[in-house]
This record gives sequence, C-alpha cells and structure tokens, in this order.
Amino acid sequence: MNAVLQPEVRLEVLHEDMLNDVVRIEQRAYSHPWTRGNFADSLKSGYHLRALWSGQALLGYFVAMQGVQEVHLLNITVAPEFQSQGLAVLMLDALRLWAQTQQAECIWLEVRKSNARAIQVYTRYGYSRVGERKNYYPAHAGQREDAVVMSLKL
Repeated sequence: MNAVLQPEVRLEVLHEDMLNDVVRIEQRAYSHPWTRGNFADSLKSGYHLRALWSGQALLGYFVAMQGVQEVHLLNITVAPEFQSQGLAVLMLDALRLWAQTQQAECIWLEVRKSNARAIQVYTRYGYSRVGERKNYYPAHAGQREDAVVMSLKL
C-alpha cells in the first residue's frame, strides 16, 4: 500500500547528514543497492545529488554526473511506499532543467534489462533506447544482468 503524500514537496541538495535515510531507502528499493560509500564518493566528487522531501519524509533522490555537453543519471530512486505517484517524473523534470542550465545536449542512463517498470517510465518521459551493456549489473548468485542504455536529447 502506498503512503499518502503531504500536499507540498521540496527538492533539496542532498547532504552527507541525509545518507542514513538515503541508504535505508536504497536497501529497501533494490536487490543490489548502492552503499553509503557510493553516495559519499558521489558527494566528494561534486556530482549533482538531490533529495525529494515531504515534511520530514524522504520520498526519493537522484545522483547525476556532468560530462562534456551531457549528463549521466547514475541513480534515481523513489521510496517503495511512495512509488506510483509521479515522483520519479518530478525528479526527471528537475534533472532535465538542471542539465539544460549546464548546456548539456543529452542525458544518459543505464537501467536493468529486467526493470520493465523503469524502462516504461523513461520511455514515456521521452528517453530512447540506444543500446545495451552486457553483464553490467550484479545479479543473484554471482550472475550478471545486462543494462539497457537510454538517452534523452535536450
């Protein structure tokens, strides 16, 4: 059952003091979650990290890396209890606006080939499938899973 959102949400710069909350969501959302170290390294590297809040509840977050005339979306997550309420699209909007201010021409991302729900969200948003990366993601029992590479032209 999905949690009910408060009427107002806000997007904030993600700080190190938020990482415990972020990691708790990450562990509930994924079979192979990012570690606290992954997020801390992203902060130290100066990546674009944003957290989406409603009151005191962390709803989701994203991590993006700026490149030369492009942005790479590394992680976007909505807390499981707040999924299916349009929050991923809200964060994708914020990412697109930021990427445009950085003069990016496109946004890239990888998504697990088995993650049909996310692929559908990205496709509806306007991302195009541009390729695959073989054995990109860790999977169960030491196996690997392919990634679908998608791109959004700005």
